[in-house]
Amino acid sequence: MNATTLADRAVIRLSGEDVRGFLQGLVTNDVTGPLPVWSALLTPQGKALFDFFVWADGDDLLLDVEASQADALVRRLTLYRLRRPIRIAIDTALAVHWSRDGTEGVADPRLPALGQRWIAPASDPVDGWHAHRLSLGVTEGVGELSNGETLWLECNARELHGVSFTKGCYIGQENTARMHHRAKVNRRLVIAPLTEPGDRTRATYPDLGLMIEHRRVEVLGDALIPDWLAPALA
Repeated sequence: MNATTLADRAVIRLSGEDVRGFLQGLVTNDVTGPLPVWSALLTPQGKALFDFFVWADGDDLLLDVEASQADALVRRLTLYRLRRPIRIAIDTALAVHWSRDGTEGVADPRLPALGQRWIAPASDPVDGWHAHRLSLGVTEGVGELSNGETLWLECNARELHGVSFTKGCYIGQENTARMHHRAKVNRRLVIAPLTEPGDRTRATYPDLGLMIEHRRVEVLGDALIPDWLAPALA
């Protein structure tokens, strides 16, 4: 069996009555159209709590999320479910898969250069994903985005197709839309060569010689600016 499983990811299944309508009113991206999409659940102020991919599986939805955050996301979504006849649970029969090349799965909805992604029963764990993602300047997960501390557009969500500005309301929509229409994204999460961590540092990767920092756009310094982000900073 090929080694393609991302061992640090988990799959949450949402099943029951109108799960697309339920999630549509909560998350940043449009889940009523073609899937998968990259999306997030935000605070009312528009700061990232959880980021994940939304996939379709018949009438059900599957969330491809950090394994370490899966239980917390299930609990948060259950709070919003109220009395709706919807089941929200981790699907242990499925895993998230990745391949840098090949035709299996679909291109990562954030950036095709990230490679192919799909959901299936687990295989052997794959190596190389994190180094490849960081080499392309893409951040993700609580450790890099910070739980409830970083505005979603500062996570480069607009440039990586993680937000819809044409769908209806969702949690954190007002501030996110205001920032977009005023073109007011003053800080960005960026990847930079590893130096001494400071108060701007979100994560460090000594084995790769890289760090994630939350920097003001006018002082990006030695940040590695990928081609997909450069136009937004011009």
